[in-house]
Amino acid sequence: QVHLVESGGGLVQAGGSLRLSCAALGRTFSTMGWFRQAPGKERGFVAGIRWSTTSTAYVDSVKGRFTISRDNAKNTVYLQMNSLKPEDTAVYYCAAATGVAAIVSEYEYDYWGQGTQVTVSS
Repeated sequence: QVHLVESGGGLVQAGGSLRLSCAALGRTFSTMGWFRQAPGKERGFVAGIRWSTTSTAYVDSVKGRFTISRDNAKNTVYLQMNSLKPEDTAVYYCAAATGVAAIVSEYEYDYWGQGTQVTVSS
């Protein structure tokens, strides 16, 4: 059975850092990504990584501040978040795609984690 297990969320002051982790249990994936949903807003793409090439993509609002990476041996993807802003406050979801996927589209992803809360205070 496939599970995505997330960890690393929490409360941090503006300008601080957090690292999210997502361990994929049960199989490997071609693409993994992070999405987020703030209160009253739709869920949106944050970052994604192709497992074989490690090519990455980011939403413009996090470029230069967030870094997505993966550990092949642990089948785990990370999201390092630096210079956090209050507008980064959201529930962050890990997602995984089994096939070739449009990396920014949530409809291309087959599995989702349970979500982890990130709160950035001003």
